[in-house]
Amino acid sequence: MSTHLIRISEVFSPLIGEIMGILAVEKVKRLGSEYYLIQTEAAELIKDSAATRFIRFHVPIEHSWPCNPEKMEGFIEKAAQTIYYKFESLNPQTILVGQLDPGAPKRYYKALASNLRGRALQVFELPDSAPKSAEEQDPKKETLFCWVGKEGLYCGIAAPLEAGGIHPGGTKYIAQNADDTVSRAGAKIAEGLHFLSMYRPLPRDGAHWLELGASPGGMTSELLMRGYEVSAIDRAPLDKRLANHPKLSFLKEDVAEFVPPRGIKYDAILSDMNGAPRQAITLVTRLKDFLRPGALAVFTLKTTGAETIADIEILENDVLEIAKGNGFSLIVKTHLTYNRQEFTLFFEKA
Repeated sequence: MSTHLIRISEVFSPLIGEIMGILAVEKVKRLGSEYYLIQTEAAELIKDSAATRFIRFHVPIEHSWPCNPEKMEGFIEKAAQTIYYKFESLNPQTILVGQLDPGAPKRYYKALASNLRGRALQVFELPDSAPKSAEEQDPKKETLFCWVGKEGLYCGIAAPLEAGGIHPGGTKYIAQNADDTVSRAGAKIAEGLHFLSMYRPLPRDGAHWLELGASPGGMTSELLMRGYEVSAIDRAPLDKRLANHPKLSFLKEDVAEFVPPRGIKYDAILSDMNGAPRQAITLVTRLKDFLRPGALAVFTLKTTGAETIADIEILENDVLEIAKGNGFSLIVKTHLTYNRQEFTLFFEKA
C-alpha cells in the first residue's frame, strides 16, 4: 500500500468517485480544495489509466504531519528539521513548498510556505549550484516537494517531469490584471507554454504563429507580448487594443474557409476553438502543409457534453487518431489552471 498526493481540478469534482474507483483507492482524504491524499496498491494507475488525464500533479508522500500550524509554536523550525532528517540522504536538487489551498484568501499559509522553504534551504545547506528558483530546476532530477495548510504538512520527492510540473501542484499560476487583460485565454497559453518548456524548447524568438478562432484575442495578445508574429483568423473581431500591432495580421474569415497565402510556412499553430472536438482538430490538421517540419500545434480539447470518463476518453482518442493520421505526434497533454472542462494537448508535426 502506497500513499500519494494527487491534484484534481475542482471542475472535475462530479467525477471524483469514478476517478478514485479507477485508481483502486482504498482510503482517501481531501486536503484543501483540489488535493487528495490517497492510499492504493495500484500506484501505476496514477500514471497510466483513464483517470490519468484528470491528475494535474502527483507525488508519493513519504512524510505527513497532520496538525494545525497556526496553533503550533515553532512549527517552521520543527518542520524544517524533520524533513532534513527524512530527506537529506536523498540529495534533492532543491526544496519547494506550496499551499494546500492556493486559492484561499487568507495569506497566512502563503507566507508560511515561503518561510518554511527559506529555513529548509538553510538547514539542508544545498550547494551553490542548486537551483535558486523552480524555473532553474532540471526537470529530470528529483525535487523535495512540500505542502502546508490547515491540515498540516505533507512531503514527497519526485522529478518534476514525473510529478507533472516544476511548481508544487503543477504549472505556474499566471495572475491577470483585469484592466489589461483581453481574456483569460492569455493566461491559459502562458501557463501552457510554461508547462511545455519541461518537454521541449519553445518556438524560437520571432516565430510565426497561426491562431484559429482567435477572437477576442487573449492568446493573441500573450503571443505578441512574447515577441512572436501572429496570423489570427476569426469571423468575430479582435479587441481594439490589438489594432495596428506591427506583428499581427488579422483576417476576419471563417476558419473552415481560410487558405494561407502561397509559399507561407508557420512555425506553430494554435486552436482554442469552441465546438465539436473532432471538427476542430480536423480544421487544424487540414493546414499541415503550411507548417514547417517540427512545428508545434497547441490544441484545446473541449469536453462540453461529455458526462462520464468514458465519454471524455472516446473524444480524446478520436482527436489523437485524427492528429496521428495527419502526421502530428503527441508531445504531452495536461489540464491547466485556466482550463474548464477541457484539456490542452501539445503536438509536433512530423
